[in-house]
Amino acid sequence: MDETPVAHRRRSLAERVAIRLLYPTFRPTAESLREAVAGKVVLVTGASHGIGKASARKLAAAGAVVLLVARSRAELERLAADITAAGGVAHAHPADLTDPDAVDRLGRTVLSEYGHIDVVISNAGKSIRRPIAESYDRFHDFTRTIDINYLGPVRLLLTLLPDMRARGHGHIVNVSTWGVLMPPSPRWSAYGASKAAFDVWLRSVAPEIAGDDVTTTSVYMPLVHTRMSAPTDFGRMPALTVDEASDLVTHAVTAKPRDIAPWWAVRVQAWSAVHRDQVQRFMERRFRR
Repeated sequence: MDETPVAHRRRSLAERVAIRLLYPTFRPTAESLREAVAGKVVLVTGASHGIGKASARKLAAAGAVVLLVARSRAELERLAADITAAGGVAHAHPADLTDPDAVDRLGRTVLSEYGHIDVVISNAGKSIRRPIAESYDRFHDFTRTIDINYLGPVRLLLTLLPDMRARGHGHIVNVSTWGVLMPPSPRWSAYGASKAAFDVWLRSVAPEIAGDDVTTTSVYMPLVHTRMSAPTDFGRMPALTVDEASDLVTHAVTAKPRDIAPWWAVRVQAWSAVHRDQVQRFMERRFRR
């Protein structure tokens, strides 16, 4: 499992307690996960590393036919070979989610080859933490985050949803971030806006497709020590491991709740909405310091 070195360090007692209190996780039983996915076709984006890779392994071990999507053909083929050697079924489908034509081809190809998709795990993402003063000449920071965190997933689902609705069956899991529920934070404008855009899009679509028995789960993932979060100095903060985060994804597939979030996140969201001006002033003071 490809966690960052910090994820392998031994947790202190205080850190273990903090994680247990702040980030409770759910792990489906092997029987319930197998019952939910055995023989089902599950497409996982961002499958070459981190949460997507770990989730793909667990889904395949439970009997799912897992379609692995990411840009790196070599990484996907290596993972597919590992899963096959362990007795599972997985197929590599390299695609760049920032390329609309490639995403459209991906959707049409998987429908043609497998007949249908039962579950989509929209996990691929890009994170950027940069102050606006360093972004004036970097418009591409915003286009590349919006392309992979919002437009790519939307393009893929626009291709897959008609079949799901016609069949009267399907489940979509959005691996989002708890930051979407928090007040907007300095330095995270590109990442936060792109993740919030897909979150709102999926929650807007959910009532329209529910009548066709197509369901959605938004996983507001807490901090996870992964390759994506490694460049930001989060090493000393309590965080989930990739294995713990993938348990939340498999729980989403099994139990199909509308959302999964740290217990305190929605409470903070409600409080900050009522006290928006105070929150803004706090952020301004904090950033000045």
